Amino acid sequence: MGAQIHPSSVIEDGAVIGQDCQIGPFCVIGADVVLGDRVELKSHVVVSGDTHIGDDTVVFSFSVIGEIPQDLKFDGEKTRLRIGARNRIREHVTMNLGTAQGGGETRIGDDGLFMAGCHIAHDAVIGDRVIVVNSSAIAGHCIIEDDVIIGGLCGIHQWVRIGRGAIIGAVSMVIKDVVPHGLVQGPRGELDGLNLVGLKRKGVDRRDITALRAAFQMLKDGEGTFAERAKRLGDESDSDYVQEMVAFILGDTDRNFLTPG
Repeated sequence: MGAQIHPSSVIEDGAVIGQDCQIGPFCVIGADVVLGDRVELKSHVVVSGDTHIGDDTVVFSFSVIGEIPQDLKFDGEKTRLRIGARNRIREHVTMNLGTAQGGGETRIGDDGLFMAGCHIAHDAVIGDRVIVVNSSAIAGHCIIEDDVIIGGLCGIHQWVRIGRGAIIGAVSMVIKDVVPHGLVQGPRGELDGLNLVGLKRKGVDRRDITALRAAFQMLKDGEGTFAERAKRLGDESDSDYVQEMVAFILGDTDRNFLTPG
């Protein structure tokens, strides 16, 4: 209803197009695709597989959304890609379906910005308000929590978790988990502090920022293993932000952590 579809585009039977969508020239939309209301596809966009794109999302030219995983174990099984609302997916972005071994679903939250040339691999779970800058790649099975910023030309290793509010500097390779609100820099991704700029921009109370800085110092210089230091923090701090960090560190993971240098 009210959709504007350029006559050069191909929409396979079975696709569901929401109200007031705009589909530009030379787009290809597969039979299992569902577009929410007011989704806009610029020219030359391919959307395939069992892919749902949420309301008010814009996908720019030459992006390929919902193709099969780049995983040699994939054998054509039925898997999914779910993209939330109000995302901005820029030119040449690729987002793949999930795999049966990884839960069957790749999931993107709301209000994200995925800049030109970035890649979201199979079974990744991306939170809300995430920014992935140009030509960065998020490998399979990663969990990227809300409000994370990943700088340009970064690589995030498979199974890595990046906690809420963390920031990854440009040209970094991240092979271990990153604590919430962490600041990662350097070619081999070192935990170099806290994302203080991001915390201040979000209006986080000064007491919580002070508590996070003290927590970071304990994680860096305290006695015992990294996990033991985190447990002590959980017992000693009443800051919700510190407790969030502790829960992240003590949660299930398939990777080690980047620890303060």
